[in-house]
Amino acid sequence: MSDFNFVMISAGFEHGGNVTHRHLDGHPELLVYPFESQLGNRSFNDFLASVERVQYRYPEFPEGLSAGELYEQIIDEEMKTFLRKRNGSKFKNADLVLNENRRKEAFEKYLGTGPYPRKRVIEAFFRSTFDAWENYYVMPQANMTYVGYSPAIGIDAARMVRDFPNIKIMHIIRNPFSAYRDTKRRPFPQPIGKYLITWNIYHSTVEMYAKMYPENVKIFRYEDMVANKEKYMHEVAEFIGVAYSETMLYPSWNGQEIKENIAPWGTVLKSDENYNKEIIKELTSEEKQQIIYATTALARHFEYDKVEYLEQYYVE
Repeated sequence: MSDFNFVMISAGFEHGGNVTHRHLDGHPELLVYPFESQLGNRSFNDFLASVERVQYRYPEFPEGLSAGELYEQIIDEEMKTFLRKRNGSKFKNADLVLNENRRKEAFEKYLGTGPYPRKRVIEAFFRSTFDAWENYYVMPQANMTYVGYSPAIGIDAARMVRDFPNIKIMHIIRNPFSAYRDTKRRPFPQPIGKYLITWNIYHSTVEMYAKMYPENVKIFRYEDMVANKEKYMHEVAEFIGVAYSETMLYPSWNGQEIKENIAPWGTVLKSDENYNKEIIKELTSEEKQQIIYATTALARHFEYDKVEYLEQYYVE
C-alpha cells in the first residue's frame, strides 16, 4: 500500500466535528467514512485515559495478532453495530449497503503477511471499507483522500503524524456556551465541571500540536464556518489539499444533501449562525457564569471575545 492520502477531523463533543464531517461528504475528491471513525481499542492506556473513552483515541495494537484479530481490535462501534445489529443502531435507516465479510476479507488482503505496523492497519481499515461499500455515490479512485472523524483524537496528533507524516488533522473548536447547551441533549450528559475541564484540555493540547506540526495540524473555529461557509471551506480545502467544491457548503450523506436536522450524525442539529447564537439563551445564569470562570483564558486566546454574540462574556 502507498499514496494514502489521509485526513482526520477532531473536535470536542458538540463542537461541530460531525457537522464538518457531513459538509465534506459530497466532495468529489474525498472518500468520507460514513460514521465516526472509532479507531481506538482497549490495549491503549495513558495518563489521559480518564479524560476520553478508548474508542476515541488513536490505538496501540498488541504484537502477534492475526489480521482478523486486528480487525476486531478496532472498536468501530457505530459501523459494527449498524452491520451486526441494525435495529440497535441509531443509523438503522441509513441507505448503506456494505457486507462486513467482504470488508474483513479486503482488510486481511491489504495487510497480507505480518508483521503489521499500526499505520498499515489504519490504512487497511479505511481502504477495505470503501472496497466493500456497494452503493457509495462515487467510484473510489487511487488519488482520492480518505476522511475520518473521531471526537478528541487530535490529542493523539503526535502519534498520528509519526505514522503518517503527510496526514492532515483538522481540529474543530466551538464556543463552550453553545457546545455545552448541545451536549445537554444527550441522555447522559457530562457534568458541567467535567465538560469544561475537558474543553480546556482538548483545545490547549491540540494548539500545542498545531504549533509543533503546522503542516499537519490546524484548528478551525466552528463560529467561522457558520458565519461564512464559503470562505471557511476555501481555507479547509487549501489545508487538506483538494480543490474547493460547492458541495462543501451543505451537509450531506453519501452525496445527498441533508435538508433537515443533521441528527443522528451529531447532536449539533443545524449548521447556521442563528442556531449557534440562540441556543446560548437556553443556559441558566449559573451555567453561563461557570463557563466564563472555566474558559476565559483560552477563549480569549482563540479570540472569542471578538465574536459579536460572545464578547459580552469575555470582557475585561
